[in-house]
Amino acid sequence: MKKVDLSACPVCSKLEIDDEEGFLNDLKCSTKAYQKNELIIRQGEVCDALYMLTLGSVKTEMITENGNILGIEIIKAPRPLAPAFLFSDNNHFPVDVTALEEVEIMKIPKAEIVRLMMTKPDFMTSFMTHNANRTQFLTNRLQLLSIKTIKGKVAHFLLENSIRDGKPFEINRNQTELADFFGVARPSLARSLSEMIQEGIISVNKKEFTILDSKRLRQIIV
Repeated sequence: MKKVDLSACPVCSKLEIDDEEGFLNDLKCSTKAYQKNELIIRQGEVCDALYMLTLGSVKTEMITENGNILGIEIIKAPRPLAPAFLFSDNNHFPVDVTALEEVEIMKIPKAEIVRLMMTKPDFMTSFMTHNANRTQFLTNRLQLLSIKTIKGKVAHFLLENSIRDGKPFEINRNQTELADFFGVARPSLARSLSEMIQEGIISVNKKEFTILDSKRLRQIIV
């Protein structure tokens, strides 16, 4: 089994483990590798174990009722995938999970997660904290989707990700991925970005964005 840096994973960061290899063997977990663009989890599949991304990165997408694909987020290892749904009454994955590169997934049975919570309180605390943080993320995501205009969505997203006015920051998505994330057509997004650049509100250099006028950017959000 590939050695995993558990301390870097948000649900395992407080675990005190002397023998990590022995700890992983005792978990009765399994690992599986996936190639780039391979579908790892299909939306609606039963979540009966904790899926831990231990290598690489994945994208999560949701298919809406009208058949559109809505990009949710890009996840980089090490991170659990939809951990809250493991204990949900409706324990089905809410998204498709697709490999963006070669990835490795560790699958830990639910019974083992329960055992860890009972024997290692710090793990339970970290698990609950991570799920609470994910709830905050989803709340922000819903707020973004509730904004009616494309410019408003872009403004909200950039303000959430920026460091400060005039300081460049990188968005690890191309325009197609951003369009999926916002749930809009790529040409419409490109047009909105172009207008915001021409208006002197932002500047864009490939994946690097700079907010030039945060006051006007906030006024766009409706």
